[in-house]
Amino acid sequence: MADKPEPLYFRVRDNGATVFRVDTENRQRRIEMDQIAVANTNNGQIKPHGDTPPTPGEMAEIEAWMQARRAVLDDRAVDDIFRAVDYLNLTTHWAQTKATDDQLEQFTDRLLMAMHDLRMVLVRKKSDRMMKDE
Repeated sequence: MADKPEPLYFRVRDNGATVFRVDTENRQRRIEMDQIAVANTNNGQIKPHGDTPPTPGEMAEIEAWMQARRAVLDDRAVDDIFRAVDYLNLTTHWAQTKATDDQLEQFTDRLLMAMHDLRMVLVRKKSDRMMKDE
């Protein structure tokens, strides 16, 4: 474990993070966290918060964190799609080998509609890409 914590702490939220300045240089030697900003990864905004706004160096660190966070979320989104493909394959195997008629009746219509919707979007997007390449 490091002797001294990082100077900024990012409390992750759905759309970014609440940013705190970490202070260990006080008489009680406690870790104090002062909220200095709210970072929104969806729209790129950084809103200062509290009595002491972020310094230019802290703003640069927040922007770097936001860029890295967006990359992590993008990677996760792609990984989720690959997991969905695996799950569809596992579902197919289960439906073919183990599912009862009653079990299949519970979800077949909803799954077929979701798959039809996905197929329409994928075909349209592929067609758009092919037309753009020509």
